[in-house]
Amino acid sequence: MRPAKSSTTSWLATAAIAAVLAASGGPLAAQSAPDGENGRYTMTPIPEGVLRLDTRTGTVSTCAGNGAGWACYAVPDERSALDAEIGRLQAEVEKLKEQLAAGPTVSGKVDEALPKSDPLKKAEPKVAEGDRKIEIPLPSDQDVDRMMSFLEKAWRRLIDMANRLQKDVSGKI
Repeated sequence: MRPAKSSTTSWLATAAIAAVLAASGGPLAAQSAPDGENGRYTMTPIPEGVLRLDTRTGTVSTCAGNGAGWACYAVPDERSALDAEIGRLQAEVEKLKEQLAAGPTVSGKVDEALPKSDPLKKAEPKVAEGDRKIEIPLPSDQDVDRMMSFLEKAWRRLIDMANRLQKDVSGKI
């Protein structure tokens, strides 16, 4: 009967060791924990839901709950758009530098030199044989009447507004 007791004791000892290892996190701790448990994501509450930061990649997402569950959408990364635009502009600058280094390209016929002229000097108007007169059309009487009517209405409204303001101020004091 001794052997039966020994096998029972060794079985109990093995079970106890397994339980201690499981509780202490021995070999089981070597397994990777789910992403939410090892601190990969940092959550910050916002009025729309939750702001989620992926600490491994730096991606920021907004998460919101609806009737069917939670959904997270990546926030547009302005930095990548700026980097792409900077790259495009640098390539364009290099292309333009190469064009300048290659020399000027002129299309068309260039046999004669252009006449020299001073761009700051104003050209004198050409005068015809007779005297020229500049005529400025003046407003008609109808246009003047319309303008006067408009000014009279605006003046009356201004005076009425000042009178109302004066009555309001004097009534409250």
